[in-house]
Amino acid sequence: MSSNGKEPMIEARGLSKHYGPFVAIEDVTFSIPRGQVAAFLGPNGAGKSTTMKILTGFLSPTTGSAKIGGFDVYAQRLKAANLIGYLPENGPLYLEMTPHSLLRYLGEARGMTADLLKQRLDYVAQKCSLGAVWGKPIAKLSRGFRQRVGMAQALLHDPQVLILDEPTSGLDPNQVHDVRELIRSLGQTKTILLSTHILQEVKAVASRVVLINNGRIVLDGGIDAMEGETHDMDLRFRQLTNAGG
Repeated sequence: MSSNGKEPMIEARGLSKHYGPFVAIEDVTFSIPRGQVAAFLGPNGAGKSTTMKILTGFLSPTTGSAKIGGFDVYAQRLKAANLIGYLPENGPLYLEMTPHSLLRYLGEARGMTADLLKQRLDYVAQKCSLGAVWGKPIAKLSRGFRQRVGMAQALLHDPQVLILDEPTSGLDPNQVHDVRELIRSLGQTKTILLSTHILQEVKAVASRVVLINNGRIVLDGGIDAMEGETHDMDLRFRQLTNAGG
């Protein structure tokens, strides 16, 4: 059971990942309940992306377990995967396809009916502001538009859990505002774990912070815990990641 009494939708239990002598993460444990937006923070190389790849089934842990909606990511992979929308950092896209053709292809691959797929395509095109580039080759799109296509594929099947790795990377300030508004809106009914380097983003969208440093969790709490007594999130981040303070 998670800290607020709700059943956890994302569970990491004692996750470790070793590459020979190199320890990417060690004993990472946290759980996130339905309807919570949690920010996953840490300096570069701290283990954020490794943890997210394990939670989504792209990597297997050396030790520990991961569950999505109560389903073990490895023993019940398809059931867990159906609940997840994943936006990887710099996720691959088929550059010769258009946003419309790519998303239609992905929906068909998931077995969505024609009527449902049309509804969901209309939804993600509007929510991710893709109308202006709907029929243009992805190869010709800016990084910001490509990021929005990635967000659209994560949302396409209406997943209960969203795992977003740097969702506002490459976006201009107006686009950042729109994505944050979307995350806040989705967080009312979905469980969201988002990795970010932008501390302002944490305040804007999240109610919970999980901070990882050198592969280990060093803080897990509300925004107040991240701000500390000084109410200075940047200073607290530096203190907890041994970068000054």
